[in-house]
Amino acid sequence: MLGGLNTRVMMEYLPEIWQGFLATLFLSTVGFVGAMALGVLACALTIQPLRWLRAPAVIYVDTIRATPLLAQLYFLYFGLPRLGIVLPEMLIGIIALSLNSGAYMAEIIRSGILSIPRGQVEAGMSTGLSYMQRMRLIVLPQALRTTVSPLIGQAIVLVKDSSLLSLISVVELTRAGQRIAIDRFMPVEGLVATALGYLMLYYALKSAAGAWQARNSIPGRG
Repeated sequence: MLGGLNTRVMMEYLPEIWQGFLATLFLSTVGFVGAMALGVLACALTIQPLRWLRAPAVIYVDTIRATPLLAQLYFLYFGLPRLGIVLPEMLIGIIALSLNSGAYMAEIIRSGILSIPRGQVEAGMSTGLSYMQRMRLIVLPQALRTTVSPLIGQAIVLVKDSSLLSLISVVELTRAGQRIAIDRFMPVEGLVATALGYLMLYYALKSAAGAWQARNSIPGRG
């Protein structure tokens, strides 16, 4: 016992908590990769001049940012089967996390792109680089470097949002912690075990972001 906290029970359920931790880590990692891919694509479409390409990306970003993740998750979970599309709960969760975070990452990356001095883009144009070459060689590398902190911040939000997947029966960290409350009627122990897992992920991401930014910061831009 520790201040009224039954640590013996927490240790008894440690294997399940660990499996939930690994599941959350997997969901967050795959979701982040998917969100980054969607974010870069949506950002590239929103800043290019062709309206017929820009409009779908703007609609995607605005729709996702205007609706809660829980509604998006339930829409996929209950809506897709009505269309004859049956997917595993974990895959639905990954899709929901990727779609949701991708919209926010698109705006983060777009702000980074708009912060690039216009002179650098014009210099690329003067050397004969195409639009895609300017984006790939000049703009995106700098934009991604300057947006590391907000992107990591969004990754932290994604990790915490993954707890909502417990509502569609995905056994991740929150769901594993609920087992202690259900089996032993000890909700505090379950919540503490869950919180410790999320704290570990938070500080790991925070430390990684600090180390990366210290090594790759652009002189004069922080």
